[in-house]
Amino acid sequence: MHATTARDDNEPNAVSRVDEPEPRRVRFRFSKAGKIRFTSHRDVARMWERALRRSRLPVALSQGFNPHPLLSFGLALPTGCESRGEYLDARLDEARPGDAPLSELPALLTELLPEGMAVQAVATVSMAEGSLQQEVASCTWELEVLGVIGEELEERIERALAAPSLTVQRERKGRQTEDDIRPAILSLALTGDDTFEQGEHQMGRFRAELATHPRSVRPSDLVSAFGTDVVLARACRTHQWIERDGARFEPLSVSELSTDLVVEHAAERAS
Repeated sequence: MHATTARDDNEPNAVSRVDEPEPRRVRFRFSKAGKIRFTSHRDVARMWERALRRSRLPVALSQGFNPHPLLSFGLALPTGCESRGEYLDARLDEARPGDAPLSELPALLTELLPEGMAVQAVATVSMAEGSLQQEVASCTWELEVLGVIGEELEERIERALAAPSLTVQRERKGRQTEDDIRPAILSLALTGDDTFEQGEHQMGRFRAELATHPRSVRPSDLVSAFGTDVVLARACRTHQWIERDGARFEPLSVSELSTDLVVEHAAERAS
């Protein structure tokens, strides 16, 4: 995109000005599974910064003495949890050319990220969109537990749904507090394969949808409300939901992979 100048000939001594190119925001959807699930949110951010730098995507930088990439992550995934759909927004610097079309970025960035992280989709989103942390209203989780299976697990789920309140102990800023997590539990249900064996253990599996506002609930908090004999073995975030004007949708579905909106090559590289 070329910069253009504009001048008001009716205004005496008008000064030419440069119209700034329209900024763009690119949204990435990626998964996180396997051993990489034990990596913290902060370390994942560093991995993305390195991968984007190596990809030569023209990510815009902040102003100041120590500029950093203008990246905005969605809801932090608790350490130890897996996910089939995490999100990252990056603001592009339109004054700099890129080396790859958006359609090639999922494969390129997957190669640059550690094993266990895979980029599923990428598309441009409007700068008017709210931040992911503000927009996402709830998350769907698949949880696997030790300690209760079958009918016993179903009974505990029913008791949790029927309870007017569910108080759990949580640590906040180094202090133990009591929180009622019941308002954040939107749904709980056994899956079709709710009981299975893993090694010498029998496991119970269920699905939960948990609200993110005013405060999100971790899967470990939910499971702790089921009783001290229930142990969380695995947690996977499968969906993040935005609700707007009566509609419910994901920040970026895999089917929304953009192929027509590209980061253009510089003219000298295209020749």
